[in-house]
Amino acid sequence: MIGSGTIVNALAVVVGGGIGLLAKGRLHARVQDSLMKVMGVAVLFVGSAGALSGLLYIGENGQLQTSGSLLMIVSLAIGMALGEWWRIEDGMERLGERLKGLFKIRTDSRFVEGFVTNALVICIGAMAVVGSLQDGLEQNPSMLYTKALMDAILSMVFAASLGVGVLFAAIPLFLYQGSITLLSSLVAPYFNDSVIHSLSYVGSVLIACTGINLLFGKPIRVGNMLPALLIVLLYGLIVY
Repeated sequence: MIGSGTIVNALAVVVGGGIGLLAKGRLHARVQDSLMKVMGVAVLFVGSAGALSGLLYIGENGQLQTSGSLLMIVSLAIGMALGEWWRIEDGMERLGERLKGLFKIRTDSRFVEGFVTNALVICIGAMAVVGSLQDGLEQNPSMLYTKALMDAILSMVFAASLGVGVLFAAIPLFLYQGSITLLSSLVAPYFNDSVIHSLSYVGSVLIACTGINLLFGKPIRVGNMLPALLIVLLYGLIVY
């Protein structure tokens, strides 16, 4: 069934987050804080590895060389400027507050943090785009099934520390991936291999920044960096 990958992925976030919530009440605050630090390290290294794998390659002379660093710098700079102008992260936080009020969740002080953090981690990345395209064009949800397992584990650990807001990240994930799947025949021509490659390593930089926030208390407004992905896509449309 078309769209089954996104449905399973969203359910995996809810189920994984639910398991984390069950564990949360049994974990000491010190353990919860340590889990967040560990996840910060893990997300930082996963993001860094993805960025470096896209930027580095072995040249004909056998030496390590870089490619795409200028695009990364320009897209991040312009993207952050646009994000600050549009106040994207403030909008994400307002959405979190509305969801919190809609479901009458008054006791969870970290609801918005959990919602925004998990949404950024599970929605950014090449697997979300490529997997959704495969699901729509080929009715092959296998990549999204793999992503679902990864997102379930992330959501479980996040929920054990950040609470129920983590589960609600399934909403933007469902809308984002579902839209790509439903519109796959229209958007597929714009997502060639070069564009996906560029989106992957720039998106990985954003994931690494999320890891920094988990470790050091949100010094970077990662939500405001999201337009960097739009700049990469626009660049791909012009150049590729």
